[in-house]
Amino acid sequence: MKISKIRKELLEFVFKVASSNHPKEFSAALRAKGEVIEEVLFLPGTLSSHGSSTLQLHMLPIDPSVCGTVHSHPGEDPFPSAADINFFGKFGKIHIIVAHPYNLESWKAFSYGGEEIKLEVVE
Repeated sequence: MKISKIRKELLEFVFKVASSNHPKEFSAALRAKGEVIEEVLFLPGTLSSHGSSTLQLHMLPIDPSVCGTVHSHPGEDPFPSAADINFFGKFGKIHIIVAHPYNLESWKAFSYGGEEIKLEVVE
């Protein structure tokens, strides 16, 4: 099934996590139910710094509802770097980047190839 929506409550949670980690990046996995992204999964061993955040993909649960990733950019640019696009190609269908100031106007979703995807924010 195509993922086309994300829960507003989940995005607001992600914004809070990104803000609390600022200026370091954070990253996590995403889980969807049907066409809606509904959960954030924090993986053990995730590394975070001022310039990157690294997920330990071997810690992912064996679960077909895990659909992609989310990570923050401490700057105001929510577009993927070359390293981001390289990572997107390794796992998942949807990858979300939240940028400072971490709000509904400062995030974007991308495909595994780095193409921007529009997700509907739902209650």
